[in-house]
Amino acid sequence: MIIIQEAIEVRLSHLRDARQLMDLDALVWDEHTAPGPVQWTSREQYLNACPPGSQMIAVMDTRVVGYVGFRTPTGLRSNSHVLEIHIAVHPAYQKQGIGSMLMDAVKELAREQQVRKLRLRVLSHNRRALAFYQKCGFIEEGRLLNEFCIGGKYVDDILMRYLLK
Repeated sequence: MIIIQEAIEVRLSHLRDARQLMDLDALVWDEHTAPGPVQWTSREQYLNACPPGSQMIAVMDTRVVGYVGFRTPTGLRSNSHVLEIHIAVHPAYQKQGIGSMLMDAVKELAREQQVRKLRLRVLSHNRRALAFYQKCGFIEEGRLLNEFCIGGKYVDDILMRYLLK
């Protein structure tokens, strides 16, 4: 599946995208957006955790400007109808609809694969992300109170879900 809107292509990730995706992780995931920074020690480590095809990516010209990663939460067949997702958009390209495009793309892919539920986790102090997920139709399903201590403050880990029809 490929979506092109205003010079943005949304497609599954390829091997050649690994370096840009690693760089995007280092830029986006910090104490405001994750329990800790995401720092890959090697391309091989990254590709083992995020193999080609495990993300929908947004590309402008040749630059990866965002992605939504997805995977089944467990290896259990009884849990294969669920995808756990995480999304990142380059700060210079936020507030331009790229995140919504990526969410729409992963929802469409999930429907094609007969996935019934998308789930994600977000830190309670990440108000922008919470508002975005709610705008995309996600609702809070659970909350792990004081799950992380970040910058000397305890932060809840919010579990959210989106049920596909």
